[in-house]
Amino acid sequence: MRALPTNTEAVVFDCDGLLVDTEACWTVAETAVFAAHGHSFGHEQKALVIGRTVEGAAEAMAEYFGRPGAGAELAAELLDRVRKELARGAAALPGAAELVRACRAAVPVAVASNSPRELLDAALESAGLAEYFTHTFAADEVRSPKPAPDLYLTACEALGAAPGRSVAFEDSATGISSARAAGLYVAVVPSLPGADLDHDWLGAGLDEPELLDWAGRLGYDTVV
Repeated sequence: MRALPTNTEAVVFDCDGLLVDTEACWTVAETAVFAAHGHSFGHEQKALVIGRTVEGAAEAMAEYFGRPGAGAELAAELLDRVRKELARGAAALPGAAELVRACRAAVPVAVASNSPRELLDAALESAGLAEYFTHTFAADEVRSPKPAPDLYLTACEALGAAPGRSVAFEDSATGISSARAAGLYVAVVPSLPGADLDHDWLGAGLDEPELLDWAGRLGYDTVV
């Protein structure tokens, strides 16, 4: 496992399941969609849809349900259910606010999310994190969302940072593939326990003391 680089020019965070505890909202919505179509929802089904866009998750559902061509219908159903769940509120995950504050004190920060703008804004506002970011990027604002590199490349460009000297924080295989393709250092905090994910750094949460220590040393030209 590679050490977290302190010669970092920017830090880009995923949102759902990484900064904000929205995976519970998504899981409730996904469970309801699966149930409405006669299917149970467990770890295997969650792994099928986690980290995807609404449209991507819906297409995966359509294939799983044996209903080719039903993607648009399922996407509308899923979006409506997630919207209702988010309206009840979502909290910042442990350590998220502290790490974001520490990082932004030293380098530019951004959010690159596979959620549409509507859900991204709702999640960050609900968790009290919106005020920390002047740059946030949603799936419906790039040509190709995750796992394509567009979101991370767009974020780095906006922050004036080289991807190769930037750090991405992710929680899912889809997001990791995006950050990896864009050339960022990939720090991973899995939202699914036991997931075997590609990573440069791996941790159990954003509240690990190592992360705040690292953030406090950002901007130096050495790698520790």
